[in-house]
Amino acid sequence: MPIDGFLNLLKPPGMTSHDLVAFVRSQVGVHRVGHLGTLDPAAAGVLPVSLGRATRLFRFAGGPDKSYRAEVAFGVTTDTLDSEGQPTAVADSSGVSENGLREMLAGFVGELELTVPAFSAAHIGGKRSHELARRGIVTRTRPRHVRVTALRLVSFSPGPRARALLDIVCSTGTYVRSLAAAWGETAGCGAHLAFLVRTGAGRFCLSEALTLEEFARACRAREGTRFLLPMDWPLAYLPAVELEMHRARSFVRGTGVLAEVGPAWPVRVYAPGQRFLGLGEVKQRGQLRPRVVLGAERGNCCE
Repeated sequence: MPIDGFLNLLKPPGMTSHDLVAFVRSQVGVHRVGHLGTLDPAAAGVLPVSLGRATRLFRFAGGPDKSYRAEVAFGVTTDTLDSEGQPTAVADSSGVSENGLREMLAGFVGELELTVPAFSAAHIGGKRSHELARRGIVTRTRPRHVRVTALRLVSFSPGPRARALLDIVCSTGTYVRSLAAAWGETAGCGAHLAFLVRTGAGRFCLSEALTLEEFARACRAREGTRFLLPMDWPLAYLPAVELEMHRARSFVRGTGVLAEVGPAWPVRVYAPGQRFLGLGEVKQRGQLRPRVVLGAERGNCCE
């Protein structure tokens, strides 16, 4: 029986995102497994995992925003911008005050250009940036355009090594390490990301995330699939259209059809009875073009 859908898993610190995918693969015996957004090894939190045909939807399943709780340590900068790296500069952060920090953070809400860390999974010339950095190769990456929707200061401890705990909502692709470094530079004393927990990614939230121990226990009892979320579950933020049977058959064959909705991309597409077919793009005059048709649905989803 095919296993298609999403898991909301809690990645522990000290494990890479790739390791977590390998763990899931070993538990369920499914080769097609992927994750929605890399978490650094030292970070913890929500790591949605796609299985089977759901891997074709990973670009859209994480939603437009992710949320984090981050601890930032002022006064010390590191080569990785987080606590895993080697210190590159040390300064007194006593000049950072709670009111000053709140005022500074207000300037980081909105559209920003942030540097991609050298120690990151970004690709440069076909190589991972962190692989080149560990070999001592200096690389330059283009600043990344990101959006910070919300910043909330949860707590602040002043002093020569001031620390701040913050809640962050930001666009996919935002390196919170880069934000921490930018705050340190603005404060004039440097800073690095001390710890990070991803609290949400689209509809996936921390309070509902499954620990790896819980998932492994369920798999041993042959109940692992009961935690599987439907393929269209994380796509609820997208507009949807339900097609009549003859148009649904055309859609799964890769043929464009008419839909009574305005131009949009992507759009969830359903056959009668809310049977999920995939994603389409609505052009002008209601022309719905198939863009992601779930392969195993062909020939049997519209009978």
